[in-house]
Amino acid sequence: MGHGGKSNEKVVFVGDSRVRKGNGFITPPDYTSYPGKSEAFIPNFLLKEWMVGVVVLVGFLVLTISEPAPLGFPANPTASVIPMPDWYFLFLYQYLKYPYASGDFIVLGTLGVPGVAFGGLLLAPFLDRGKERRFYRRPIASAIMLLSLVSIVYLTNFAWTHYKHELAKTGIKPEEERRIEKAREAREKGLPAPSNAVQTKEVAIVDKDDAGMESFKKATCISCHAADLKGASGPSLRGVGDKHDKAAILTIIKEGKKGPDGNMPPMYDTAKGAGLSDQDIDHLAEWLSKQKAEAK
Repeated sequence: MGHGGKSNEKVVFVGDSRVRKGNGFITPPDYTSYPGKSEAFIPNFLLKEWMVGVVVLVGFLVLTISEPAPLGFPANPTASVIPMPDWYFLFLYQYLKYPYASGDFIVLGTLGVPGVAFGGLLLAPFLDRGKERRFYRRPIASAIMLLSLVSIVYLTNFAWTHYKHELAKTGIKPEEERRIEKAREAREKGLPAPSNAVQTKEVAIVDKDDAGMESFKKATCISCHAADLKGASGPSLRGVGDKHDKAAILTIIKEGKKGPDGNMPPMYDTAKGAGLSDQDIDHLAEWLSKQKAEAK
């Protein structure tokens, strides 16, 4: 830049003052430069997260203590049932029905495929480390996720639908539904609902020394109902006289019984083959009709 308009004056260039001189890389200040606005992750932030977690956990514990767990109906091992897992395991339950996941391939079905699936889920954050967060820009991860969801929904729905068809086909009604219906009927009649508590008072055998007891053992009834009448693979016969009279018991012996409480084949020919006469079978039915909760 020239000064004073003199041509012989030395020209000195000082540059454009509007361009700032660069200072290179500037190290950002640490969190102490922003009091109250930022903090160290360890231990400050992490400690706060732990404290919040403790408060939430204590809240759950208070709820579980103050509100007892709802108990369902007591199990009845003598009832005919179709075993089913909880709803969140229905897809695995259905998957294990397929030939390639059961039988000779049971190890593959129980450990192989589920292990790969859940192992891949655990390793997903380490395998897929792309910066893209839009699902349509991540075709592989999105396709696997959608395929997994569709498979789980399909297998769960198929398992539940098949279960309902099996109930309708076999005529079995879940015991919980039967008891709910009994409670509804009692409520409509103005009677107290049946108790769900397990019977604690044991029903005794009536006339244990009667000849009917020997006929009961000889007719191989003990294989299903046990020698003490408490039931083995079949239902208990203690108190059976409160449900059936002599004629009904004779009909069951001769024709069998089918129903939600269990299936019993005709046992008349078996009893005759064991050496019982018609008089012995008649007396056996009479003795069983005397088996009541409170003998009169």
